[in-house]
Amino acid sequence: MKLGIGIGWRPEIAAEVEALTGVDWVEVVAENLCADHLPDSLVRLRERGVTVVPHGVSLGLGGADRPDAERLAGLAARAELLGTPLVTEHIAFVRAGGPLTASPRLEAGHLLPVPRTWDALEVLCENVAIAQDALPVPLALENIAALVSWPDEELTEGQFLAELVERTGVRLLIDVANLHTNHVNLGQDPAKALDELPVEAIAYVHVAGGVEKNGVWHDTHAHPVTAPVLDVLAELRSRVDPPGVLLERDDAFPPGAELAAELETIRGTLRAAGGPSGTERRNTGPRRGTPAPARAGARDRTAVAQTALLSALVAGTPAPEGFDHRRLRVQSRALAAKRADVVAKVAPELPEILGDGYRAAFLDYARTRPMSDGYRRDALDFVERILVHGGLPDPVAQRRLTHWWEDRSGPRPPSRTTRIVRAARAALAGK
Repeated sequence: MKLGIGIGWRPEIAAEVEALTGVDWVEVVAENLCADHLPDSLVRLRERGVTVVPHGVSLGLGGADRPDAERLAGLAARAELLGTPLVTEHIAFVRAGGPLTASPRLEAGHLLPVPRTWDALEVLCENVAIAQDALPVPLALENIAALVSWPDEELTEGQFLAELVERTGVRLLIDVANLHTNHVNLGQDPAKALDELPVEAIAYVHVAGGVEKNGVWHDTHAHPVTAPVLDVLAELRSRVDPPGVLLERDDAFPPGAELAAELETIRGTLRAAGGPSGTERRNTGPRRGTPAPARAGARDRTAVAQTALLSALVAGTPAPEGFDHRRLRVQSRALAAKRADVVAKVAPELPEILGDGYRAAFLDYARTRPMSDGYRRDALDFVERILVHGGLPDPVAQRRLTHWWEDRSGPRPPSRTTRIVRAARAALAGK
């Protein structure tokens, strides 16, 4: 299917996206949609004939566990609601621990790279096959950006993607900004990756901005698209005419005129690059059938490796052998910062109550408390920690924080924290 030129739809720029001309389609984060109701902006876009593609971020298909049936059902429901021609996700893991390792469940709150090993490939392929059977439309998977690389990898990124496509028939979402990120951070050549991957399997392409700090490229989606990223897009276009190209922006949103200018720059890059007018597709849809099981022990070995890495990143355990310790510290700080940013979005009252002290307080909390059950639970746990350890010096802020916690904690046994919160509220009421 020819998608054309698109842009990532976000609530913050809904009006700007609707006003843009020449936008053929939009992509929306699947987890930000209700399963049975669309925002008015998306309804209007669909009425105009604009295709809407849901882009998942939480399945963790590269993780050691089999895909969660409830998450898959939610993604399938959103696909049905949107009438989309395909859905997309990532080649990544987002959680680790649990029954496979008899350890606490850990959440990354971000996309982390899978090791490019035969074990990890077999686990990923089985997970992809399970997902394909649960979804009503074809699935495409995105290559991710990384700050760290796994030691002793057995395949290049291009080889890994080629094997994945060959074994599962899955389509690819190639993010050229991520290829550039991995070039700066990991020394991986984007041209080599493009040479090795099956370009005929590409469903569409992502283009996004980032920034370099101290020799590390951060894929922020909050900065303008840079010339090196456009160069990778041109490299890809010289090999294949991608069915769709989409501009991503997730933060620090510019005016609509700047978004329009970036889209025109992308169009110009594609025109100037030339290249093949099209390509025969071997992969027209997902394969159906019983997924081939991974080799005995592959899930267990993958689980142990991923849990060790994630624990080092979010729980302060020793770094696994072979990893770059400096890069692990950079990744650890990035994960904590992302948690702080997302919690501030899902619970905007907290930075309002805590003021300038919010970020420092959250980062201090995150150093000793890994996320285990999503961002809303993370916000509650953060507030509980403040209330348990003395609260706030300002009685008005303390009262507001206590009320916030009680309003959102829901029915639960009277734990030590609950008793402390109630006692604090009673003491404040008596003043």
